[in-house]
Amino acid sequence: MTATTTPYSIGYRIRRGIRTGLTYVLMSLVAIFFLFPIVFMLVSSFKNNETQVLTDMSTLYAFVPRGELGLQNYSDVFDQLDFGQLMLNSVLIVGATVLLGLLVNSLMAYALARLRFKGRSVVLAAVVALIIIPFESVAVPLLLLVNRFPWFGGATSWLDSYHVQIIPFVADAFSIFLFYQFFIGLPRDLEEAALVDGAGLFRIFWNIVLPLSRPVFATVAILQFLTHWGDFLWPLMVTRGPEVRPLMIGMQQFFGLDPKIWGDIMAFASMITVPVLIVFLLFQKWFVQSVASTGIKG
Repeated sequence: MTATTTPYSIGYRIRRGIRTGLTYVLMSLVAIFFLFPIVFMLVSSFKNNETQVLTDMSTLYAFVPRGELGLQNYSDVFDQLDFGQLMLNSVLIVGATVLLGLLVNSLMAYALARLRFKGRSVVLAAVVALIIIPFESVAVPLLLLVNRFPWFGGATSWLDSYHVQIIPFVADAFSIFLFYQFFIGLPRDLEEAALVDGAGLFRIFWNIVLPLSRPVFATVAILQFLTHWGDFLWPLMVTRGPEVRPLMIGMQQFFGLDPKIWGDIMAFASMITVPVLIVFLLFQKWFVQSVASTGIKG
């Protein structure tokens, strides 16, 4: 028996090792492919000679830090526009949108997952239907609405403000659906026991459901952060001055220059990318956990 099983075992281990090695090679190549733009952006942002940046773009030297290196491009960014104000605006707008969205969308999803009320199936169907509607199709009607909405202090329009970039995006159909899919998979035993003990629905949600739902909260936070951090169309439509405009609108100033200074553009893009990477690294563990446990499907 030993003579017959040993060759098979060795051959199986060899084939498995080859498959594993090929898998790692393929995954490494895919990772390198996706990292190329980021490496190119970061390396180009430190090249002070604009002629060298343009020359290296068509060669592999674009990924090599060589020549005159320094922080001159970053200094030019701060000299040409108020980067600190733009960054503050983006952080405020995106942070408020994500935090309020986590609260509103999770409560809405919990109500759909646990409560039984008339019209629940219609509301759920409407949420699913809203996922497939692109924002561009409702941008103009939404612009007409916010242009006539009153606000505190006697204002008769929401335009050129922070809240016009926050409030319309707090409720999100896709976020509600993700929360709903996660909540219906949670066991009801703890919630029913707390209900018998006299706890209210909000207390059950806050003390029991919320601690168990950290992975899906992290997933929604990351997805919403990435979505709104890159918003361009809506802020361009509803803002006029730089006081409340986010970072993405500020980049338009560099593309309006002739000739374009690609070193400055890469430096600006690098400073926009860093917060995204930080947010993903902070929530990576819970994000991966949520994808594995909920099985997000397209």
